[in-house]
Amino acid sequence: MRQPLEDREVTISRARFTVTYPSSFMLVASMNPSPGGYFNDPDAPVTSSPAEMQRYLSKISGPLLDRIDIHIEVTPVPFEKLSEDRKGESSVAIRKRVTEAREIQTHRFEGLENVHYNAQMNSKQIRQFCKLDEPSKSLLKNAMERLNLSARAYDRILKVARTIADLEKTEALNGNHIGEAIQYRSLDREGWLG
Repeated sequence: MRQPLEDREVTISRARFTVTYPSSFMLVASMNPSPGGYFNDPDAPVTSSPAEMQRYLSKISGPLLDRIDIHIEVTPVPFEKLSEDRKGESSVAIRKRVTEAREIQTHRFEGLENVHYNAQMNSKQIRQFCKLDEPSKSLLKNAMERLNLSARAYDRILKVARTIADLEKTEALNGNHIGEAIQYRSLDREGWLG
């Protein structure tokens, strides 16, 4: 799973033959936060010990988790909030913003082979297209050190921050983009279980 996520290709070796196929895909996955499924639910008792929860979460390898751009914790939403009559951003407006961001990326990567979107950037391209001002560098450095993030997580944060900026039609990355991207790495945090 790690090779297709990172290299966008899969290699199969059988007997004397090796074949490589393209494998560009978007991985969307979910899991319960604990064996019982109620970790961080204020209305349900936690039935798993910290050791059981750690063992459960360790089923996902660190190297695999490192290759996933966004992982967030979703907490239960009370019925009252679900039934509120709220006006959010319409699907039409969201589609328009996403389409415009994709056009920005298509233009940005014009002339580059096999790079059409921010997620496809390699490390060299990340350095070229994700330049940070000093406050943003400081914020990212602090997060890297405090959360003990890997070099791969660093690249993922920059790609996500670049996409957030594109959705806002902002050329320069800023601390808000970096901060939001860091928030989307919830499973990287040491002590996530408390």
